[in-house]
Amino acid sequence: MTVRVPAYTAAQVRAAERPLLDAGQPLMRRAATALAGVIGERLTDASAPHALVIAGSGDNGGDALYAASELGEGVEVDVLAVGSRVHHDGLVAAVEAGARQVSVDEAVAVAAASGYTVVVDGILGIGTSPDPALRGAAREAVSRLLDAMGDGMPRTVAVDLPSGLQPDTGVADDIVLPAAVTVTFGAVKAGLVVGRGPDLCGDLVLVDLGLGPGLADEKPAGEASVTRILEA
Repeated sequence: MTVRVPAYTAAQVRAAERPLLDAGQPLMRRAATALAGVIGERLTDASAPHALVIAGSGDNGGDALYAASELGEGVEVDVLAVGSRVHHDGLVAAVEAGARQVSVDEAVAVAAASGYTVVVDGILGIGTSPDPALRGAAREAVSRLLDAMGDGMPRTVAVDLPSGLQPDTGVADDIVLPAAVTVTFGAVKAGLVVGRGPDLCGDLVLVDLGLGPGLADEKPAGEASVTRILEA
């Protein structure tokens, strides 16, 4: 069963988040806890659960790293940092919980052997430019993982939106990890339901962060079907 909800532009979502952030609301940690729950559901049937967290430089990387820190004992977690920097506190939390940093060569080798139960795409979020294409180390990593995994879609959980997908227009090139499920925060982004969005995002799970008051007077940019709404 799905639920119909409005979709909004990245600018609308950022504006709705701002009062909560200014008030000190821990939106990243709340989002990460909800994300960890969804990731955990996809690990429960594995005899030796193994997750790869691909972390970019920004808040999506932080969300993914904090989620990694909450996956619990018995889950092996590899962290592949692909940005010019990494969210320091998120990385510390993940490493203290037992995660290990890996190189792209190490991650590709495990992926090729079907060693990852779940791949968490936390590279880019709604702060991307009008041209959403992945670049540099992120592009190399995703390109190589696509080749190695083949069936990447059943294993990938996208953080907020698949990295490389433009959040407003749904434009994307071919270097994007198709997701089995996208866990999107605060509100569904318009790009998830137009252009290549529906082909890349898989099932949509909406994490309610309390943005309703900030979006109440905004005109939605579209409408989306979500499989469920999680309170955070």
